[in-house]
Amino acid sequence: MKYNDLDLEKWKEIDINVDSLWLINERDKSGKHTNIYHGNFIPQIPNQLIRRFTKKNEIVFEPFMGSGTTLFECENLHRKYIGFDINPEMINYVNTKMNNDIFYKDYYYSLCDVTKNIKVKKEIKAAFDKFKTYNFHFILMHPPYLDIIKFTNNKNDLSNIKDISLFKKKFIQVCKNCLPYLEDGRYFALVIGDIYKNREVIPLSFYLFNSIKENFEVKLKGIIIKNIEGNRGKLGKGGIWRYRALKSDYYLFKHEYIFVFKKG
Repeated sequence: MKYNDLDLEKWKEIDINVDSLWLINERDKSGKHTNIYHGNFIPQIPNQLIRRFTKKNEIVFEPFMGSGTTLFECENLHRKYIGFDINPEMINYVNTKMNNDIFYKDYYYSLCDVTKNIKVKKEIKAAFDKFKTYNFHFILMHPPYLDIIKFTNNKNDLSNIKDISLFKKKFIQVCKNCLPYLEDGRYFALVIGDIYKNREVIPLSFYLFNSIKENFEVKLKGIIIKNIEGNRGKLGKGGIWRYRALKSDYYLFKHEYIFVFKKG
């Protein structure tokens, strides 16, 4: 089945990247996109995924909204958007970007702890009532990378969890709260990186990937490695980070993973 608006008669002109390695020079800073939120991801990722796996006016859901990167891409690409976040500062920030916008009828976002099933059900129902629908058409997840960056002081915030077992448990609860609302046969993506902690690499990406495969009936459709050359602290071979790596025994992180799954 074809779940996009791509005109395959003009396939040579389509700028959708179907390779498993994405090399990106720098983040898109156009429109409403700003890099004010430490840990937000680059707009090119949701842009590529939304265009490939949805059609215009379909619904994209994001349980970790952050500073609104995916929302702004949905606005540009004429998709409806539902997003939740546990950080009230980010809700307020996105409000300043979206207030009095003609796009108001096509988005719904709210302050919500996505580990709480009853709260999630309530907010999703409100969003579905607004859009007169019963399903998401695509889900994009970009959770915190354990406690590497603490976004709030809320004890339920995943970015305050240090223990990998508890983090996996909480993340799977988020998936259980959200994935039932994804239309069968449709797609969701997990954007995640690994971390270096206690003097060793913690393969967080593969822990979460494996947890999804163990708990849900899904098909893995792609493992994409993304590298953005504009990462601060990693530019140029003569940088201090290279010196530190040579002096020690580790390798510099320049990539993240994008896992694409199909439900059912």
